[in-house]
Amino acid sequence: MFLQRRNRILRTNASIRSLVSETTLKPADFIAPLFIDEGENVAFEIPSMPGYYRYSIDGTIKEVKLLWSMGIRSVLLFVKAADEMKDNTGKEAWNPDGLMQRTIKAIKNALPEMIVMTDVALDPYSVYGHDGIVEDGEIVNDPTVEALVKMSLSHAKAGADIVAPSDMMDGRIGAIREALEQNNYIKTGIMAYSAKYASCFYGPFRDALDSAPGFGDKKTYQMDYGNRIEAIKETLMDIEEGADIVMVKPAMAYLDIIREVKNAVDVPVSAYHVSGEYAMIKASAKMGWINEDKAILECLTSIKRAGADLIATYFAKDAVKLLS
Repeated sequence: MFLQRRNRILRTNASIRSLVSETTLKPADFIAPLFIDEGENVAFEIPSMPGYYRYSIDGTIKEVKLLWSMGIRSVLLFVKAADEMKDNTGKEAWNPDGLMQRTIKAIKNALPEMIVMTDVALDPYSVYGHDGIVEDGEIVNDPTVEALVKMSLSHAKAGADIVAPSDMMDGRIGAIREALEQNNYIKTGIMAYSAKYASCFYGPFRDALDSAPGFGDKKTYQMDYGNRIEAIKETLMDIEEGADIVMVKPAMAYLDIIREVKNAVDVPVSAYHVSGEYAMIKASAKMGWINEDKAILECLTSIKRAGADLIATYFAKDAVKLLS
């Protein structure tokens, strides 16, 4: 039998496969999400996210130093606000002595080189669990944007390298960029959650921060999962308004959107491998239905192959260990 081409030659062994691999993962690809709580020596394992913890600031610093030693260069911060801090204005979100602001300062003091990204949305601070201010049962856009601007400025003042608006309010990227410029925070970046879908895969995250919506859902501001063209429109608008990095969230069920966005833009693209995607792998592995280690690397590689330059994932540490 004569064949002009034998494609299997380049799959002969691990060394050859590595030599010609089109997509490879490295530690610097990963953004590690961190959940923070008040107190000292707090390490609360999130029931729906086995092996993932909500730490107090002291534990967060230890975790950040470990991540850095592993080659991970960026963290994305989320805080759990106490119930008594929640209202319908979200004012605790820009408290200069708030948990987020103290955490930012603590990380930058302990490890100035770590890139600190901060979640900008009102849901952890809202008595309603929504990403915006509620009026007559409606999540109102413009008053929410004003609150998000205050929140972003407080994060920049505390030392955040990049603010990450995850709320999906119209016009918030432009408003935040203008405020950062006017207040001389000209080195603070914006990572916009540009194509954030109203997804069922956020459930464990909401358990982690006790931030589930108290009424209705988030479909009036997060995107319809049936839409593709809208994702490109939202992303291009965010870039026009001043976003430095754009994000698609979730990742695994939206690989086509990641590729569409990557093909359409000239800024870095990030993707969020969300809590529900993490929990599915953990649950399946626990049942013995899949190999967890192999699933982690295959899933993360698929996200990068789709076009993500950066991947926010709860598997960041696991992936680095497997890669090494």
